[in-house]
Amino acid sequence: MATDFAVVLTTCADKAEAERIARRLVETRLAACVQMLPIESIYTWEGATESAHEILLLCKIKHADYAEVEAAIRAAHSYEVPEIVEVAIEQGAASYLAWIAAATR
Repeated sequence: MATDFAVVLTTCADKAEAERIARRLVETRLAACVQMLPIESIYTWEGATESAHEILLLCKIKHADYAEVEAAIRAAHSYEVPEIVEVAIEQGAASYLAWIAAATR
């Protein structure tokens, strides 16, 4: 059974953009934590295969806040079509989930 929590994935063009989005989410208490990981992506865009160095954000949120999280990411994002994907947390350590609840709105 799913919990009331989720992880939102989004990729950013560079570290500065990633930090700006991460801080915005944490400081507004939409996310308890945002992890930033450097990645390399290969994808199709406008009919061509592209590749890019990006920063992947893993944002720990309350599922009920998803719409606000998506809006905050879109407002600060440089991509025309940013990846914004919510993955439900099916199970998790009770103490960690309680921390997410306490650290968010």
